[in-house]
Amino acid sequence: MNIGDVAKQAGLPAKTIRYYEDIGLIKPLRDTNGYRAFRPSDVHKLVFLARSRALGFTIEDCRALLALWEDQDRASADVRAIAKEHLSQIETKIADLESMRSTLSDLVRDCAGDSRPDCPILQKLENFPAGQTQ
Repeated sequence: MNIGDVAKQAGLPAKTIRYYEDIGLIKPLRDTNGYRAFRPSDVHKLVFLARSRALGFTIEDCRALLALWEDQDRASADVRAIAKEHLSQIETKIADLESMRSTLSDLVRDCAGDSRPDCPILQKLENFPAGQTQ
């Protein structure tokens, strides 16, 4: 199978597939002419990687998950640990986003949005301590 066919089946751009090959996530065979010759197992790996990335796993998490997926003697606890850590990171991001939303909602509410030059949004932005949203 060529890269175009694999890209369609995996739902990934050919550029992403080449990148995954460059970083060693997949290793397609090569024809005598040097072209990539993808096997069905390569397509399965690429679909696995696409789904993992869609859930926000990092490339390194994907590498670890792929290794565990290929290891028939794996412990599900190892897979769970990676997913649990990722979930924790997502929950932290959600909390950060909710804080940002709350702060921005307050700023928008406090701004008259009229023709006057004074703006509570700009005043708050000027006086926010670095790294804080409240």
